[in-house]
Amino acid sequence: MSAVRKEIKRITTHVLHAMKEQGEKISMLTAYDFSMAKILDAAGIDILLVGDSASNVMAGHETTLPITLEQMIYHAQSVVRAVDRAFVVVDLPFGSYQGNSTKALNSAIAIMKESGAHAVKLEGGAEIEDSVRRILSAGVPVMGHLGLTPQSIYKFGTYSVRAKEEDEARKLVDDAKLLQEAGCFAVVLEKIPATLGKEVSESLHIPVIGIGAGNGTDGQVLVVHDVLGITKDFNPRFLRRYLNLYETIKVAVESYIEDVKSGNFPNEEEQY
Repeated sequence: MSAVRKEIKRITTHVLHAMKEQGEKISMLTAYDFSMAKILDAAGIDILLVGDSASNVMAGHETTLPITLEQMIYHAQSVVRAVDRAFVVVDLPFGSYQGNSTKALNSAIAIMKESGAHAVKLEGGAEIEDSVRRILSAGVPVMGHLGLTPQSIYKFGTYSVRAKEEDEARKLVDDAKLLQEAGCFAVVLEKIPATLGKEVSESLHIPVIGIGAGNGTDGQVLVVHDVLGITKDFNPRFLRRYLNLYETIKVAVESYIEDVKSGNFPNEEEQY
């Protein structure tokens, strides 16, 4: 770790832009609770995303659609309390910004005021431009999200790779430039061809974070439960598991159960 890197006491949009200019890759993971966020922040993660993926990994829903604004604020509050250094971004959930820029602004303000987060993230391009500009007009930083947009899963009908065809790829490039021009400080690209991810990253002056968008982006984001192997049935090509906590935790709990049943826990040294 460089001396300059150690001096960064708080990641900001300015720092993220400088990282892109200097060619330093940006690390980003999801977080939904205090304990995990505390560990991730201490490890030196650059961005923590309080993702609407909490709907899946925390609440057990099949899609991200059911999670509410109030639930996102709760998760964001928990994460912000844990963070000293990382930049915290919060997803605006489905239904809190689409088609109504006033509602979008009110949703973003609620998240910022009630959680203390640093930015919000919205899915979509030209179709949500009014909402993006309205939120930015209030001084709230906005991160865009293009490619596979999980809140639109019923429109797509599949979680397969997006923008493989020329027309969709051109629209994605145009939308990325539109979001930059509107004032977004960064854009996430999800599950698109690596060549397109590299093209978009090189064409924008704002950071581009990829998830299944190849190594040519300015940074990467993954769901922390996937990275740590807490989930076990989700195995897309873009995922690298760094641990297998599902099995580790399961074995530990089985040992605890066995010790309780046998009367081995607590032993004499573990009693008062």
